[in-house]
Amino acid sequence: MAMSTQRETEEAAIRRRIGELVERLRAKDLDGLAGLYAEDVVSFDVEPPLQHAGVAAKLKNWEKVFTFFRDVDYEIRDLRITVGGDVAFGHGFGRLSGTMTNGAATDGMWVRATFCLRRAGGEWLIAHDQVSVPLDIATGRGVTDLEP
Repeated sequence: MAMSTQRETEEAAIRRRIGELVERLRAKDLDGLAGLYAEDVVSFDVEPPLQHAGVAAKLKNWEKVFTFFRDVDYEIRDLRITVGGDVAFGHGFGRLSGTMTNGAATDGMWVRATFCLRRAGGEWLIAHDQVSVPLDIATGRGVTDLEP
């Protein structure tokens, strides 16, 4: 298989994996989400602490999100992927939105999202992710009203 064809095949597999992430978030499926992450995943999410280490910590973070939402939507825009052997990274914009448990609908906010993956046992697993919002240095506050 030509190198560009191999990269295209791997990129398609990673896009499917990220698509699974979106589907499982929408379904609030913690068990399904567990299979997408490496056991030793390190996540730099928007809420404290500075890092969530291990798949149990990552799932606990998602479980907390699910307690606030009756219905969850998640979308990713402008995802760019780079593959190199058994490691890959992708970056784009993500937005968590939906209906809160109190019935209020929220459009959520766009965040910057980075995914680092590694191939293990023939599957691409998320080994690291990072979500952030831009910072207004003058006020020290996150800027949450931007759109891609």
